[in-house]
Amino acid sequence: MVLKSQVVAIAFSALISLSPSVNASPFSESYAAYQQAIDAADTDAAVKYAKQAYELGQSYFERDSLDVIHLELNFATALQQNGDDELAFEHFDSVITAYRKLFGNDAIELVDPLIGAAQTISASEEKKRLFKQAIDIAEDADKPLLVAEVKMLTFNELASTPFYTRDVRDYALEAYEIYKAQLPADAIERVKATFSAGMIKAVQHKNSQAIEYLEEVVKQFSVLDYSHPYQLAAHARLVELYEAEGASDKSTQHCIAIGSMTPWNDSQEQTPLFRTPPRYPISYARDSKEGWAQLSFTVDEQGFVRDPVLLASEGGKLFARESLKAIKLWRYAPKFVDGKPVAAEATVQLDFSLGH
Repeated sequence: MVLKSQVVAIAFSALISLSPSVNASPFSESYAAYQQAIDAADTDAAVKYAKQAYELGQSYFERDSLDVIHLELNFATALQQNGDDELAFEHFDSVITAYRKLFGNDAIELVDPLIGAAQTISASEEKKRLFKQAIDIAEDADKPLLVAEVKMLTFNELASTPFYTRDVRDYALEAYEIYKAQLPADAIERVKATFSAGMIKAVQHKNSQAIEYLEEVVKQFSVLDYSHPYQLAAHARLVELYEAEGASDKSTQHCIAIGSMTPWNDSQEQTPLFRTPPRYPISYARDSKEGWAQLSFTVDEQGFVRDPVLLASEGGKLFARESLKAIKLWRYAPKFVDGKPVAAEATVQLDFSLGH
């Protein structure tokens, strides 16, 4: 889908060129300034001049004309990009009403303002309903890539909310299948959808599928000269998945890969990727014994735990022994200094509690 501003800009270029009286006018100057602000990614100026063009356009064109509706859509989009969601929603809603009158309830023109309206309200059944309307229209128009895009938007907007349901989850899986059929393997939309599908399969404990998808993500991003956040997340989840499958050698490969990545931040602390809990000694559990163990260790440049040392413990020596065994299996993204992985010290306390 091309950007809304680009669509409207094309429409108005044709309109203005056919109307000499509009060419040399405050309206045309405001609209040109709006286009320049969009090109410069100046969101404050985009709001200012989109508003001016919208208000002036109501004097140059019929108030209820398609031209004025397009100008209002520009204004709503500028507001959204500048973070003024409440006012943006009001104008998106106004555009939706106007488009329905002009084109009907199933018009493809409704997709953009429906998405805009959905994105500018908090997670709710209304947000979900607006996205669903956009999906239905795109499906009726037989535009599979547009369907996939809106489904992924819906998934991303609702995934971490109380309104994340099975149908929202399935949107991401359906989008992945569309992108797989329609786009080359290295298309960024397909790679991102593959990542989402892999993470969903991991949550579902369908490890073989999750591994397949996330390995594909790693493969596609490996050609970049920097490390994409999705690439890091895929490596991290693959560490966990391979450890769960008992394939520590493959897990290690991804730990090493993380250590060699260009970090997302030139200076960052080591970050845990996989931590297996220590075994609770059976004899201690039988006697209801609880305790803890404090350890120090080094996380090396490849994210491995080296030289764990017991600092202190309470409850019995078996807690210390089991903690030292478990910590050696942990995996980290290493600490980075000036963009390079370095060995760094870390400490942790492992608590043993029976939960009563």
